[in-house]
Amino acid sequence: MKWLPQSWFVRGLFVVSMLITVAGFLVWRGPDWGHVGDAFGRVSWNWIAVALGLNFLSVVIRAWAWRTVINQALPRDQQPPFRRVFSAFSIGLLGNAVLPGRIGELARVAVLTRDMPRGKGATGRLLGSVFAHRLFDLVPALLLTGYVLATARIPRWAITSLEIVIIGGIVLFLVTMLVAGLEARPLPESARAARRLLAMARLGLGVLREPAAAIAAALLQTTGWVVQLFAVWATMFAFGIEEPLSAAALVLLLMNVAMIFPLWPGNIGLLQAVVALPLVSYGVAYSTGIAFGLGLQVLEMSVGVGMGLFFLTREGLTLANLRRMPSDEPEEDVEVAEEPRARARVSG
Repeated sequence: MKWLPQSWFVRGLFVVSMLITVAGFLVWRGPDWGHVGDAFGRVSWNWIAVALGLNFLSVVIRAWAWRTVINQALPRDQQPPFRRVFSAFSIGLLGNAVLPGRIGELARVAVLTRDMPRGKGATGRLLGSVFAHRLFDLVPALLLTGYVLATARIPRWAITSLEIVIIGGIVLFLVTMLVAGLEARPLPESARAARRLLAMARLGLGVLREPAAAIAAALLQTTGWVVQLFAVWATMFAFGIEEPLSAAALVLLLMNVAMIFPLWPGNIGLLQAVVALPLVSYGVAYSTGIAFGLGLQVLEMSVGVGMGLFFLTREGLTLANLRRMPSDEPEEDVEVAEEPRARARVSG
């Protein structure tokens, strides 16, 4: 993350200033906090337990989808067992929840490569697998968008956001398919950053050249989203919001749009507003929507953070290690698998 300020003081100052801005906005245009407290007092804990179980199941399924991609990106003798993949995936969820800049995506690669030999291209392939795994989110995201547009009561401001997501998702998918099919042509040494990016993409996106594996990964990722959708719906019932599944789909979709650019850990405050505002069109009080948004985020974070902390301790790591690990990865490991092929074609 070299584009971020190197000083942790500057980063912390930026995050604090953004949180103060959001807090000020919530105080100025926020709900009646007494009513928010009342909404928490009426929570059904049976539905909370159901939502927790569904969130956990969703994480397991999405981790399995990533393992499917990894198995196509790595040679058979380097493929990690599912318990290692699940451990790294959980630590990645923790990193994304408590650290800015989606550091968790890089940290989960660093966790997996700790037990792998250096200089064999594992880091580059795994970085590409993370990108490919996230790419498969486009399938359920587009299906969910279509379902929402057909069935949900969508505020006018949200329609534009969804249109941008659809267009951006289609463009990203087409570009990625093009990159995945490119031959590994050598690039000038001056284009070092481009060489690394293309190497990561080609190596990690190998799953896209295997139709059966790509379909399996897409189905697993879609199943994970469906389970998460029912977890959102269960949380709505926990807060007494008895609305149709389309309302839960709208909430889940807008939550994911809000998390595309994490301005601070969890986008706390912004996410609650994004959840509460569209529910107003369903007759849900804004204060109840804010309470629901807070509860929904706490439930999802409790699963990710709880499992992440467990596996972080099991790996013998700390949050401080998590911050440093992505920047500690050797650049040579990213490029090593691309360069021999490129040189072979030149010599041939």
